[in-house]
Amino acid sequence: MAVTESAVVPVGREPEETREVVSGVSERVRETVPGVSEGARAAHEGILRRQSARESAARTYARALPIVPVRARGLTIEGADGRRYLDCLSGAGTLALGHNHPVVLEAIRKVLDSGAPLHVLDLATPVKDAFTTELFRTLPPEFAARARVQFCGPAGTDAVEAAFKLVRAATGRTGMLAFTGAYHGMTAGALEASGGATEVRVARLPYPQDYRCPFGIGGERGAELAARWTESLLDDTKSGVPRPAGMILEPVQGEGGVIPAPDDWMRRMREITAARSIPLIADEVQTGVGRTGAFWAVEHSGITPDVMVLSKAIGGSLPLAVVVYRDDLDVWQPGAHAGTFRGNQLAMAAGTATLAYVRENGLAERAATLGSRMLTQLRGLAEEFPCIGDVRGRGLMIGVELVDPETAPDTPTDGPRPAAPELAAAVQRECLRRGLIVELGGRRASVVRLLPPLTISDEQATAVLDRLADAVATVAAAAARAGLGGAAGHGRGSASGEHAG
Repeated sequence: MAVTESAVVPVGREPEETREVVSGVSERVRETVPGVSEGARAAHEGILRRQSARESAARTYARALPIVPVRARGLTIEGADGRRYLDCLSGAGTLALGHNHPVVLEAIRKVLDSGAPLHVLDLATPVKDAFTTELFRTLPPEFAARARVQFCGPAGTDAVEAAFKLVRAATGRTGMLAFTGAYHGMTAGALEASGGATEVRVARLPYPQDYRCPFGIGGERGAELAARWTESLLDDTKSGVPRPAGMILEPVQGEGGVIPAPDDWMRRMREITAARSIPLIADEVQTGVGRTGAFWAVEHSGITPDVMVLSKAIGGSLPLAVVVYRDDLDVWQPGAHAGTFRGNQLAMAAGTATLAYVRENGLAERAATLGSRMLTQLRGLAEEFPCIGDVRGRGLMIGVELVDPETAPDTPTDGPRPAAPELAAAVQRECLRRGLIVELGGRRASVVRLLPPLTISDEQATAVLDRLADAVATVAAAAARAGLGGAAGHGRGSASGEHAG
């Protein structure tokens, strides 16, 4: 059966670009799914209409993904209209084991059936004790040996805020160091440290990358220049940047475009901060729990940070966020940081089951192996289609950057082509028509991101790549017809927009 998106009725108050996304999907494909009644399809469309009329203009995923999930298992989501999708968004990386994994459901049921309290603030419970024990078991040993944990509000951004408060209290300093392209959350302090900030109290440092190197060099030399810039900023008494309270970095920038930090550069950042008594905060909200091919992404470089910010997958699909940090930073007074929902027992039980399952079944190693294979195949696709400028990632955190192949490079030398967010959005729409859910990211929303669950099978990975390849072929052919001749590849003839799945 061809897996496509059904009709979606736009709402008058919807922004123009959203109406185009929704109607573009629905007008091109209006298939009938066998066994799905007209009533079910009408209910599906009614829910989308009411969401558009009632919910905030700030909503994001619902604009590009006009679906109504009603059932899900593993990699697969079923919509209210009967259509099925392979989910490579995974709750923005939250679902390490995919949807409704049996060990997660069993852990939740066990707590519900036990009569245990579901809300306990920060009181000690057997459920919390089991979670912290399993969490510390997974941490890098040198870090775990001296670690303390603070349970925060339920989101990763809450943990980032707590980490900032922690290092400011411990050092008596206020400023922070962060990196271009960073994303640390949506609360005020986290936004100041993120790449889209406008008014900031945070000094911004260059984050090394090969494809769009801030120094136009890339590779080891580009990373070395980025490290030297950091040293100069900290040591120059006239740089305008006093010694900060801490440095926060992502071992792989996710929203920034799936950019893995070079291991040598990570070690340099650890050396630079340690030598100047600046606490190093590793934001592992999206990279943690096996996602990058190691249980925690800092393990690739072998560094031991002073603070780790954890959320998403640690709750096993439920809201949970913690800050883990070196014990000598623990200078808080009682009540210095709190949160009404920091004692989420169901999330802790689901998180314990998830952490243990990933550890016991070697899913981090599996992510490294399968992710490397998928990257290799995608790089082969990039050779076929000039509109793919770069393929990068680590483990099962993968990005495909779309570029304009007919426009001159961004630099006078033979550098990267300009980002093509409109092509990336078109690929995302074509993926959805084929039953594949992907996310967009990057500086200009030009990177197609894959965040499949760590439990994805080889066969499912092949299906994901096939659908993505077919979507790219369709978009490239359409671009060629519109006058971007170089966008189309040479060997892939399927541009019909249909893909069996």
